[in-house]
Amino acid sequence: MQQTMQETTRESSRPVPAGPAEETVPEELDPEAGLATAEYAVATVAAVGFAGLLIALLKSETVRGLLENIITSALSI
Repeated sequence: MQQTMQETTRESSRPVPAGPAEETVPEELDPEAGLATAEYAVATVAAVGFAGLLIALLKSETVRGLLENIITSALSI
């Protein structure tokens, strides 16, 4: 009979777990449940705020004039 890795290991006859660990904390007891989602939400709000700030800056006449001067001088070289 041939045994697979899920049934036993070669060094011992103990069964090898085939799935996730049995000692996981239930989701309702885990104090860190949902933290990754909250971090993504905060990062998304920060990115949207930064994008809004960039749009406001780029629409101003001062920044637009500076960018035009940079592009004009770069293309004239």
